[in-house]
Amino acid sequence: MSRLEGQNAVVTGATSGIGRAVSLALAREGARLLLVGRDRERLEDAARTAATGSPGIETLQSDLGIQSEVEGLAQRVEEKLGGVDILAFCAGVYSRGRIDTAPLTDLDSHLQVNLRAPARLTQDLLPSLIARQGQVVFMNSSVGSTPEVGFYSASKHALKAFTDTLRAEVNPSGVRVLSVFPGRTATPMQESIFAAEGRSYDPSRLLQPEDVAEMVLAALCLPRTAEVTDLHIRPMQKS
Repeated sequence: MSRLEGQNAVVTGATSGIGRAVSLALAREGARLLLVGRDRERLEDAARTAATGSPGIETLQSDLGIQSEVEGLAQRVEEKLGGVDILAFCAGVYSRGRIDTAPLTDLDSHLQVNLRAPARLTQDLLPSLIARQGQVVFMNSSVGSTPEVGFYSASKHALKAFTDTLRAEVNPSGVRVLSVFPGRTATPMQESIFAAEGRSYDPSRLLQPEDVAEMVLAALCLPRTAEVTDLHIRPMQKS
């Protein structure tokens, strides 16, 4: 029997990188999936790939960077699934820039995608998560604990504060909350970061999205006597 059989899972940012890898890992363990992403074609491709393991795949095209699209998203989720056991936030935005020169619109976009959208969707789906004693996963970043990339770091610091507070509130109701802090991972986003830094990109030296997904899956499948709260994972080869 698959470990997540009978459970409904929602994954944002499901079309590439860590989000896609998490989706495929959940499908392999028998979860019914709802994949959320901006690009319809890539959503359908991810759904076709995941369908080999999952008993059911649904998709929702939505841009978490647009607040009007986040409003009502939970209702669409409930209509498709009827309830949520696992909610995994893997969507995110990243841009570089000094605080003294970066436009505040950059801060707005970071906060919208990296904090406000997850907060809103979590808030709206909490009744379902509590009723089903579900689990919530927030993909944070190792950079979020450093002052290297101003507004991005600020949004990830805020996400950790939100996640820690949420955990304290919902643990008594049987809901587990996991924060994941991956190091440099071989994703399209990371390739663009290396380019911006003027560095040669060698994905073989980085974490693989599947590495992160396997650790997330292990945490989700733990017996209910335990909870992983903060998961830090790094590339074996340090650069």
